Amino acid sequence: MSSPYVPLAIAIVAEVIATTALKSSASFTRLMPSIITLVGYAIAFYCLSLTLKSIPTGIAYAIWSGVGIVLISLAGWFIHKQTLDMPALIGLSLIIAGVIIVNVFSKSAAH
Repeated sequence: MSSPYVPLAIAIVAEVIATTALKSSASFTRLMPSIITLVGYAIAFYCLSLTLKSIPTGIAYAIWSGVGIVLISLAGWFIHKQTLDMPALIGLSLIIAGVIIVNVFSKSAAH
C-alpha cells in the first residue's frame, strides 16, 4: 500500500501548476493556460480526495495549503518575477515550521 502522502504531493504540485497557469491565463482569455488551470485543479482535488481516505481533513489541508503557499510563492518569484519582502519571507518560514511541527509531532498525521 502506498503512502497517503503520494497523492497529497501530487495534489500540491498540480495545484501549484494550476495556480501559476491561472496567473498566465489573463482571466481565462488565453486558451492554453486556461486549460492547464482547469486540468490542474481537477487533478489536485481528485488527489486530495484520495488523501482524505487516510489523513484527517484538517491535517491534509494544513499540509496542502502550507506547502502550496511556499511553492506558489517560489513559482511567482521565478516565473512571474514577483518579489517577496522580509515580512513575507518570515511568514513563509513560519508556515514551513508549522507544517514540519504537524508532521513530526502530531499524532493526528498519518505516519
